[in-house]
Amino acid sequence: MVATIRYGVVGTGMMGVEHIRNLAILPGAEVVAIADPVATSIDWATEALGDRADGVARFDSVEAFAKRADVDAIVIASPNNTHRDVLDQLFAMDAAILCEKPLATTIDDARWIVDRAAAHAKPFWTGMEYRFMPPAAAFIEQVQAGRVGRLQMLSIREHRFPFLPKVGDWNRFARNTGGTMVEKCCHFFDLMRLIVGSEAVRVHCSGAMDVNHLNELYDGERPDIIDNSYTTVDFANGVRAMLDLSMFADGAENQEEMSATGDAARLDVLIPAGELVYSPRVGFLNPKAVERSHVSVDPAARAAGSHEGATYYQHAAFAAAVRGEGPVQVTAEDGLRAVAIGTAAEISAREHRVVTMAELGV
Repeated sequence: MVATIRYGVVGTGMMGVEHIRNLAILPGAEVVAIADPVATSIDWATEALGDRADGVARFDSVEAFAKRADVDAIVIASPNNTHRDVLDQLFAMDAAILCEKPLATTIDDARWIVDRAAAHAKPFWTGMEYRFMPPAAAFIEQVQAGRVGRLQMLSIREHRFPFLPKVGDWNRFARNTGGTMVEKCCHFFDLMRLIVGSEAVRVHCSGAMDVNHLNELYDGERPDIIDNSYTTVDFANGVRAMLDLSMFADGAENQEEMSATGDAARLDVLIPAGELVYSPRVGFLNPKAVERSHVSVDPAARAAGSHEGATYYQHAAFAAAVRGEGPVQVTAEDGLRAVAIGTAAEISAREHRVVTMAELGV
């Protein structure tokens, strides 16, 4: 039993700082080590630590962190394309690991991580915080409990702001991120698998970079990341799922909307409104029987990040796994499957064709 979990955070840019802020309000958590090769990022982490910064070990490389950090758990929030190399060194440590999404930028690297995680003695967790937004969690629970009857259709919409600037502008290029359908949309493909309870069979994605980043140049190179798309996923159990993504719709009232339609009813969730809307079938011209409810989010958890409290609730579940008090809820295999669907969507969008998961060996 670990009373206070000593955390190390590897990668202290925007998401790493969000993890630090959430760990600051998590009971029984203490950040004791941070690592990043960029001094500015270390400064951001130090500022986020505030009065707790004294005594925190600082490292400018993963190698030094792996040799000298004394931690029980590690949070990896480094750029997507570094995850395999970072993990290659951290798997040697006797510590639980939470690796931010996407697990990797390629299926091969994700498979390598799955194999290494299986041999790792401590819990390994893929960071898929969207599962843990309280309204999303309530939606998932009700669908899985059969409130809509037999699920047949799942629709997810994210209409949001463009990709934010990151250190070194690494997120402007698919070679670093895996592409938008891997980097951003792995969250939604993970949600699809969780809600549908089956594996993807085929993927069709129509998407392009039509509005954002068109006039940006980095060392003379233009970004190549999709900023809008429609993606349909056919699952082995016959359920169809669809993702509607726009990254130039920051004026939308709700950033995320999900709709599950079964043979008995439809259930919607609106985020950040936190509304659940239940619409049972009533027959032609009969009065509607819509029920609305609200799911609250702890204000401190919401204030600690930009994911409607999800990072905090995920850390609470991860800490339970570290202490042996709960399961690993998002495995390396889950991370691999989300990367694989995202990879299929990237191929589909760029080659204008349907992609089967079988051809990707998944």
